Amino acid sequence: MKFTFYGHSSGDLETGGKTLLFDPFISPNPLAKNIDVNSLKPDYILLSHGHGDHIADAVPIQKNSGAKVICIADIAGWLAKQGVENVHGMNFGGGFDFDFGRVKMVAALHSSSMPDGSYGGNPAGFVIYSEGKKIYFAGDTALTYDMKLLADENLDWAILPIGDNYTMGADDAIKCCSFINCKNVIGVHYDTFPQIKINKEEVMEKFIKAGLNLKLPAIGETITL
Repeated sequence: MKFTFYGHSSGDLETGGKTLLFDPFISPNPLAKNIDVNSLKPDYILLSHGHGDHIADAVPIQKNSGAKVICIADIAGWLAKQGVENVHGMNFGGGFDFDFGRVKMVAALHSSSMPDGSYGGNPAGFVIYSEGKKIYFAGDTALTYDMKLLADENLDWAILPIGDNYTMGADDAIKCCSFINCKNVIGVHYDTFPQIKINKEEVMEKFIKAGLNLKLPAIGETITL
């Protein structure tokens, strides 16, 4: 199982012989200028919510690849209006078995609307069950007690926002790790905008002090989970 980071909250997970792309915001991101969006051919695209910095490239990548989009039912309706037909809508607490494994949609605490201002339902996170592992993609979220519901999942990795201002910062992400009972973390949603710039060394030190294994991959870097 491998994860490749494309900047901000975007990255793909190679698992079960398939590629899952999360929250594609690549072409508008100057930090990801070396990533060729046209070369991305995922089998699935998972969208946590409707904000532009999470779905900017979703429609063109889907049409270029034919990927199935997994998202909350409200976004599925919006995508249909954009001409995207290969969509699997879900809602909180629901799970579904795909050919690579299982996906469960879980709650996130944030806001959500589509780039055109239309209704985007509620923000979400996902738990991916594949290859005998469990991966939590939190999406954009604040720290919430609902995360404690994941403590018994025995998560192998958590992909968490750490940039502060719009989402959890490092300190709350560390608390999140205790809530969800997971020590392996990939940090995302930082450095893209001035408001979410972080000091990587300080953040890394905080996670190490808390006994956590934090990865901050470079854009384009692939790590094995």
